[in-house]
Amino acid sequence: MAATPKKKRTAGRILAVGAGLATVGALVAALPAGASGPKDGGSHGRYVDVQLLSFNDLHGNLEPPTGSAGRVTHTNPDGTTRTIDAGGVEYLATHLRQAREGNRYSITAAAGDMIGASPLVSGLFHDEPTVEALNRLKLDVTSVGNHEFDEGAKELARIQNGGCHPTAGCFEKGKRFRGADFPYLAANVTNEESGKPLLDPYFIWERNGVKIGFIGVTLEGTANIVSAEGIKGLKFGDEIETINKYTKVLERKGVKSIVALLHEGGAPASGSYNYNCDSPGPGDGISGPIVDIAKNVSPQVDALVTGHTHQAYACTIPDPTGKPRTVTSAASFGKLYTDTTLTYDRRTKDIVRTAVASANHVVTRDVPKAADMTRLITRWNALAAPIASRPVGYISGDVDNPADAPEKPLGNLIADAQLEGMAPADKGGAQLALMNPGGVRAPLVHKASGAEGDGVVTYGEAYTVQPFTNMMTAVDLTGAQLITTLQQQVSGANQAAPKILQISKGLTYTLDMTKTGADRIVVSSVKLNGEAIDPSKTYRVAMNEFLAGGGDGFAVLKEHKNKLVGASDLDMFTAYLAAHSTATAPLAPPATGRITVVK
Repeated sequence: MAATPKKKRTAGRILAVGAGLATVGALVAALPAGASGPKDGGSHGRYVDVQLLSFNDLHGNLEPPTGSAGRVTHTNPDGTTRTIDAGGVEYLATHLRQAREGNRYSITAAAGDMIGASPLVSGLFHDEPTVEALNRLKLDVTSVGNHEFDEGAKELARIQNGGCHPTAGCFEKGKRFRGADFPYLAANVTNEESGKPLLDPYFIWERNGVKIGFIGVTLEGTANIVSAEGIKGLKFGDEIETINKYTKVLERKGVKSIVALLHEGGAPASGSYNYNCDSPGPGDGISGPIVDIAKNVSPQVDALVTGHTHQAYACTIPDPTGKPRTVTSAASFGKLYTDTTLTYDRRTKDIVRTAVASANHVVTRDVPKAADMTRLITRWNALAAPIASRPVGYISGDVDNPADAPEKPLGNLIADAQLEGMAPADKGGAQLALMNPGGVRAPLVHKASGAEGDGVVTYGEAYTVQPFTNMMTAVDLTGAQLITTLQQQVSGANQAAPKILQISKGLTYTLDMTKTGADRIVVSSVKLNGEAIDPSKTYRVAMNEFLAGGGDGFAVLKEHKNKLVGASDLDMFTAYLAAHSTATAPLAPPATGRITVVK
């Protein structure tokens, strides 16, 4: 049975070509002969332009993200670059509503990670504020992402269907959480015993005889990057096989126009949102898992809306028949949205692929704020304020978390905090700490976000950096296992997209990027406090429960012994800030240099 929205929408919602800075996909072409009739959605025209607005990886960023997390890079015609402050749902709502004006046929869709790893104003309330905001944004449909499973399958069901949190209860007196107005799609997430999808596998959008099907999947490797406890009994299937399976199902239902919402992505050769990733030059284009997926997904799928990698692109990748097909991603945190025009042929009931045009647009902050979003944020901030505004430390400058750097100042700070918290003999006796880079969600910014004053780190800001509240552990690893851990950063599941662990002071090594796979780790260079790691010796290592369970492709970490569980990563982070900074002696951003990178 086709999925339908849980709550009925107002008919005839209006969309239009988005305003703002954009990069245009390469598939703009003339329509076939005879396609010059009306395209305004009127009942007499053969061709109808349907606007698809899409975004991904919002991660509960209701307020404008701060520092580098809230900027996009624009490449000027002369090759120079500039950054643009972007994001915030007050601005996203305005941009989307302006983009919708004047278009009769339209859809708004997303590609997962709408919630999870969220700032405190959303995360403290189990992301109910974000779902409320998405309802107000008139989101039609989204796929699940890996972060939709951060609190497990049962919590995801509550997010979809509504109801108060089983332990925290209702957050606002007299109000019951209504759930998502839009369907979450999880075609490749199935019950291991029954084989049935956890949630709806597809959704059919229909307006005046125009039908477009959406198939939603998350990456097959989701089980490796979320807590195992919350997904017991679930299987995450192959993305290509699943999309192709449900493409046939939709075709049998007479739906020939199909869009895949896929929480998996790629990496364009440039970090600029307006980079033309169809450029033919050496080293240009896009790489990563999405390339192989797009080349093998059924040609009947007309476009792929993707996510997960937090990159910006509007590319074309050939389908299995060699024909170009649009593949898009709108970065993350609501900084961009993608505007794709799908020209629907009423006679064939299919999309005219040669007429597909796609563009990414910046969610600039120079437009009026959407008043309803401002009221929403103000309301939830008032509930969070007693906790969020409490000072926990002081910094003398920005402690950054650059996406393109193997070693990050903020990663060093967090690893040091974890080592200090787990080093006492009665706390675990840790000698070093390892931190997964994906667990560090935002930089610490010196400029005040509110009335706290510059350089003050509030609990809310610390929570935004480490929102998962993972419990810390100290475990035994042999030197050989420790070296294998470092090698698994750049080999196996992580070879195509390395995950460089953030390491505590005292641990040093060389990362040789001129080599491939495990050989990128120069084994003789791995030292602790200046002494070479002894493969036969046992070391006490601090890490969070996620890593200790083998998360992020670090399978060897599951072989640990003598685990001792400590406080949460957030508690250790705030305790470290409190112990090492005052208003008159703020903490300086840590230096880098623990990892020597050879390029």
